Amino acid sequence: MISTRSQVGGSELTLDTLRSQHQGHEVRLEELKMKALLTPEEEFEEKQLKKKKLRLKDQMEHLRRVAS
Repeated sequence: MISTRSQVGGSELTLDTLRSQHQGHEVRLEELKMKALLTPEEEFEEKQLKKKKLRLKDQMEHLRRVAS
């Protein structure tokens, strides 16, 4: 079986863990999209979630490349 684990910041991350976190951020972003207006705090949260999702996507891609 191909390894899908990586050491990042001293903790081990698996592809499944990264995928789960990415999905969690996606769910929260969908919740925010359903609101007519966002508070300044929610707008900040939305921006942070988008950045985190992108970072997770990059980490998942890195694991896929290393595993192949």
